[in-house]
Amino acid sequence: MQEQTQSWELLIGTYTNQEGGGIYLLDFYPATGKLADKRLVAETVNPSYLAISKNRQYVYTVNETKAGHISSFRWNEDRSQLIQVDQQPSQGNSPCYVDVNPEENLLALANYGSGSILVYNLDDHGMIGEDHVISQHEGSGPVMPNQKAAHAHCVKFDPQGKYLYALDLGIDQIIGYPVVTNEIMGKATSILAFDPGDGPRHMIFHPLKDMAFVVNELSGSVVSLKVDHETGLLQRIDRASTLPKNFAGRNACADIHITANGKFLYVSNRGHDSIAIFSVSENGELESLGHEPVQGKWPRNFILSPDEKHLLVANQNSNNITVFELNPETGLLTFTGNEISVTRPVVMKF
Repeated sequence: MQEQTQSWELLIGTYTNQEGGGIYLLDFYPATGKLADKRLVAETVNPSYLAISKNRQYVYTVNETKAGHISSFRWNEDRSQLIQVDQQPSQGNSPCYVDVNPEENLLALANYGSGSILVYNLDDHGMIGEDHVISQHEGSGPVMPNQKAAHAHCVKFDPQGKYLYALDLGIDQIIGYPVVTNEIMGKATSILAFDPGDGPRHMIFHPLKDMAFVVNELSGSVVSLKVDHETGLLQRIDRASTLPKNFAGRNACADIHITANGKFLYVSNRGHDSIAIFSVSENGELESLGHEPVQGKWPRNFILSPDEKHLLVANQNSNNITVFELNPETGLLTFTGNEISVTRPVVMKF
């Protein structure tokens, strides 16, 4: 009976410009795949991406507005509310991504609207210190209006904490910045150019190998990369479409995740409204295994459960989160029938 009642906390970030709100907390029951007990735990504007400290006490979020901010929160004693600890300007427009380095003393964010990245100091109590680096990207791409100018969409520290990678959708590049010491960021030392019009959006690292994977929003593709963690250099391995060959409608890829064993890779398609499923070979080659409808519209974000028995999808335009069972042998997904209503969900973190 205890297995049936065990639950994990799931944080949800939302767009708030329609009905207010902010960050919600849900209970996820792994034995049944059910979501329950939605409650608002922090009123904050457009918390569109979240990061959580290793000790689970602090939550960091971008506030995606034209005059953007980065906010930090800590849990109160009974974990019923997130209390705001600090808030600083993003020094750019429409911040959309936040990441914390492994040492948890640097916080990086990407300003989509202004095409810039910013790195702040971070202390042990969630306080955001002085900024070290403001890097303004320049350029454009062939897809209009999406690539009229630079649009930084993701900042990701490598697992060793030696480099920060910035993905810019507007100029089809990943730019690598070295972490010179635990507290100082250096100037860009590596640039990987993608195909014109790709629009790189999100990046993840292979859990076991020196590889990374990037989802391209505009071209509907995923790319595997070789990573040199000493030099920061990236090299392309393989590329695959996230869409069926007969699909001709509008689509914009969004999120990307990989299983802990590195065998299966997942990407969300907004428009086709599906999760694209891939197998990953030992050398990083990608093979499409199919597509699973998300039972909603515009799947901006999704997440694997901690035990990887389920995959949960945040469907922004249908205001629901849907739950799928994940087959560990095949990587394929099956809709459980479980879902819950949340207004404009855009990010989830266990």
